[in-house]
Amino acid sequence: KRSARLSDLKSQSYRKRETFLKSTAASSLEIPSIDSKKSLNTVQSKIVKAFMVTYIASMCVALPVTLFPVYLLYRAKLIDRIQKETWSLKVGQFCSRWLMRIFPFASKRVVVNSDDEQLKNPKPCIWVCNHISMLDLFFVLALDNKMRGKNRRPIKILYWKGLESNPVTGLLCKMCGFIPVDMAANGNGNENEYDPKSFKQMLKSTKAAIEEGFDIGILPEGQPNPTPEQGMQPIYSGAFTLARMSRRPIKMMALYGLNRMWHPSEDIGMKCDARDMAVRVYPGSRIFKDSEEFSSTFEAVAGYFGAHGCDMPKEELNMWLDGSMWKTEQSRRTAARLEAEDIPQEGMSQNKSDATVKKQ
Repeated sequence: KRSARLSDLKSQSYRKRETFLKSTAASSLEIPSIDSKKSLNTVQSKIVKAFMVTYIASMCVALPVTLFPVYLLYRAKLIDRIQKETWSLKVGQFCSRWLMRIFPFASKRVVVNSDDEQLKNPKPCIWVCNHISMLDLFFVLALDNKMRGKNRRPIKILYWKGLESNPVTGLLCKMCGFIPVDMAANGNGNENEYDPKSFKQMLKSTKAAIEEGFDIGILPEGQPNPTPEQGMQPIYSGAFTLARMSRRPIKMMALYGLNRMWHPSEDIGMKCDARDMAVRVYPGSRIFKDSEEFSSTFEAVAGYFGAHGCDMPKEELNMWLDGSMWKTEQSRRTAARLEAEDIPQEGMSQNKSDATVKKQ
């Protein structure tokens, strides 16, 4: 009976949410949902795949060639480490951006609020984004000037140390001073297994980067999500911990569509059944009170965009961004928990009542 009652509660909550979504205003973005996307035919898919493979191969040549002069300047002590990392980041962004223009395998759309203060007057923050494909890093580099503005601050991204096994991505990450996180290669979609010994060095490197004036970029899911259309993977609290440690707000962004070009699952891989991608940078930044508030907000906001390629209804989005929806969610969870706890008590009361009747 208790499990049935809990199931009813979930169904009621889902129906209420659907009613709310239908009653609120339509999305503020003119980006079609995933349901309206047309898949590429066989010929189109092969053309897109050919362009994408050529782009990746070109990056493998362009990055070592263009980063080499920066390396020589650093080795000759003509520039310091921070200059080396900043210049390397700009070189990586330049290569990724221009090679995507030469080999246009993706239709790109960047959605930002023109009145966002972060674009006009960038402040130190922790950037968080969903993770849906091995292409994510390249698109973040290529579109960074549109996502974070011309006056953007330099950034260091936390990455899986296993990427260093690839000489090109390893070179890029090391030259840019990106921060490695050591975890087991247990396959996408499985629970992350971090090496606790590497955390101390990761926190030390992150703290140093913050003190040197870098923003920090984190993928809270920890690994590519093989099913973004079904929502996000478990959200880890590392971003909240770093934000609290550095006393910086968290700035959210979301990616959509890249998994349909290069899927995280090896058995699917470069299927290329679509070429539309979008990235959404959400306005404002927040200092969250606890990790649960951050995880729930990020999962709701970025998870929705990652699944549909558009914002949730404007009213609901604004409520999540200003924190009022989280208060509503807390009240709902408390009410559901109390109601669930009352179920066995009601059962006990009924049993006692039945026993009393039998005695009489």
